[in-house]
Amino acid sequence: MSALPQLVALLAELQDMMMGSTLAKCALADLGIQWAGWAVAAAFKTEKFYDLAGSGTFILLAHLSRMWGGAGHVRQKVQTGLVTAWGLRLGTFLFMRILKDGHDRRFNNVRDSPGTFFVYWTIQAVWVFMTLLPTLMLNSERRDVPLGTRDYIGWAVWGLGFATEAIADQQKWFFKRDPHNAGKFIQSGLWAYSRHPNYLGEILQWSGLWLSASSVMQGPQYLSVVSPLFVWFLLRYVSGIPILEKQAMKKWGSDPGFQDYIRNTPLLWPWPKF
Repeated sequence: MSALPQLVALLAELQDMMMGSTLAKCALADLGIQWAGWAVAAAFKTEKFYDLAGSGTFILLAHLSRMWGGAGHVRQKVQTGLVTAWGLRLGTFLFMRILKDGHDRRFNNVRDSPGTFFVYWTIQAVWVFMTLLPTLMLNSERRDVPLGTRDYIGWAVWGLGFATEAIADQQKWFFKRDPHNAGKFIQSGLWAYSRHPNYLGEILQWSGLWLSASSVMQGPQYLSVVSPLFVWFLLRYVSGIPILEKQAMKKWGSDPGFQDYIRNTPLLWPWPKF
């Protein structure tokens, strides 16, 4: 009987090593994919498949982590499926958009500089790994826990976010395709309640996935809450909203209608006004 606690401790240690190994393999695969993408993109001086490579890496790592983790619990299957649905929709949408536009303004001073381009692809690798961390941890976990309230709430939040992002993207896509809207800004549909509803949907999706994954987390694993916080911070303060707000102000800042839209429409979260 005295050997039982030691055996339990050994099994726990082996489990932690296995999880760490899976995370390490996913990190290496992530970097390898992005750097290979950079080599091709730099050679052809194109950014057309940058976003597609990013979303594809999400899907691949989600499935690889479940395969390498060796377990196949329902929660893991659902989580992997939701990441796949997100990646397929967003990746296809962004790829179709850049094919239509012909370029991405973010890369105007980047695509001709291999060194700077390499930084962008490496940053994408960090974004993929940080955002996907709760899913990678979940899929690396052999221990199972019965589905509960956190799972159903998390999946509902993901569903709300998925619908919000997809609807907002399509509304803006159709708005920009209408010749009568040339030179105008969108303020209808979901865009009447938030100036960036697509980003709101993105944040909700990864928040919901973390909540469900947290059902099996222990100790330091809860620190993976950095995933939705990272997504929020990146979109709110770095690469998303600040850039678009600056561009919008430069284009429509003197338009009274746009000034009224700014005053009366929340930046991100559609809080009711009293």
